[in-house]
Amino acid sequence: MALPSLFRERLEHMEDTRNQRLSLLQTERELQITKSQLLSTKLSNIRSLEQYCFKLEQKIASRQFSISSLKSEMDSLDSKYAHILQQIRVLKNEVEELEELEKQKENFYGLERRKMESFQAQVDNFVVDCQMQVQELRNKINELKAIFVELKSKNEYLNDSEIAAAEMRKSELLAAKENLDRSLASNYQIRTQLQKQLHSLLSEQTKRALPVA
Repeated sequence: MALPSLFRERLEHMEDTRNQRLSLLQTERELQITKSQLLSTKLSNIRSLEQYCFKLEQKIASRQFSISSLKSEMDSLDSKYAHILQQIRVLKNEVEELEELEKQKENFYGLERRKMESFQAQVDNFVVDCQMQVQELRNKINELKAIFVELKSKNEYLNDSEIAAAEMRKSELLAAKENLDRSLASNYQIRTQLQKQLHSLLSEQTKRALPVA
């Protein structure tokens, strides 16, 4: 009877051992499954992180490209600005030179205009003097004519020397009158030319003084 009891105990012990092993295997399997799930989750997280990092790298590359493009544009704008600034300096210098030339030209035109006005006044005075001299000569000639007429009408006797002197005086007066007439005509022409030049100069000055629309 003892043998079957030992055998039963042996069987029960083996059964317990088997159950323990099965329990351990089940626990280990569940642990493996848990580890596998955890590993899968970690791998998924790693892939997500890798994708996120890849997207970040793409964004960084895009931003760097944008920054590089903006830097190139800024360099180009700086170069254009420097070029425009240089052109402005050149134009400013040209404007200052033109303004200085304009001042010199105005001073020159003003001086020439004053000279012309002074010369025109002298011409006018000379013309007036000539006209007065011509009028005086005409009056003297008329007086001489009147004397000759009076002498002829009275049949007065004049000696040859007096007649010759009167004739010479008359010729001198007529020659002086002709010279004054020629001088007066020449002065009239000069006066007309000077008036035209003065008018042209004043017109040009007036046009230059008007603002450009």
